[in-house]
Amino acid sequence: MNYWLFKSEPSSFSFDKLKAAGKAGQEWDGVRNYAARNNMRAMQIGDLGFFYHSNEGLNIVGIAEVCGLAHPDSTTDDPRWECVDIRAVREVPNPPTLGQVKANPKLSEMALVRLGRLSVQPVTPAEWKEVCRMGGVDPAT
Repeated sequence: MNYWLFKSEPSSFSFDKLKAAGKAGQEWDGVRNYAARNNMRAMQIGDLGFFYHSNEGLNIVGIAEVCGLAHPDSTTDDPRWECVDIRAVREVPNPPTLGQVKANPKLSEMALVRLGRLSVQPVTPAEWKEVCRMGGVDPAT
């Protein structure tokens, strides 16, 4: 299992909208960054990711699951851009803020801290466990 972080402005696409998409999930489209695209290419069905609200809220509000492998992004005809499909798994009861993540020494190397603008980021297993702990989520479930 690999872990990820998906960033979205809630005014554009919120975790509530992902929940409304149901089990079918939603394309994680519109990504126009090669590193983020390559991260999506590395994803496998069942991988989990944090859903992070950027610009408004600045916190990790949910957990999503990859439910569709990388495929052409339907929002462009440019074959360079791909996306995955994700679906909501659960809300995070106590959403950790960016400030809390940055203040946690165990997360000092987390991509969210180091690569702030990258919209799709890898998360290490240790980071996953720590953020889950901070958010009140059992990382094993």
